[in-house]
Amino acid sequence: MEIHELVIEMKLLERRLTLYEEKYGILSEDFYTALMSGQLARYDEYDETRTDFSRWKGIYETWQRRKQSYGEQLKHRAVVDALRYQPAY
Repeated sequence: MEIHELVIEMKLLERRLTLYEEKYGILSEDFYTALMSGQLARYDEYDETRTDFSRWKGIYETWQRRKQSYGEQLKHRAVVDALRYQPAY
């Protein structure tokens, strides 16, 4: 996946993450840390949170993979070479 495609996908994922962050009142990074450490186990009995948390986790992990790929590609390319420039005229 090209760098510009990664940026577009990450921004789409961030929009989806924002919906969960606003609904539950915490940032995705903090949610993920709490979920992975078992701090949110008490919410497993509720269908809505179990479903939301599963989707939120998946979206966040996908965002992390795209972010990692983006960073790896930039290690091998100068930002100036990765920059997409489209003249306005």
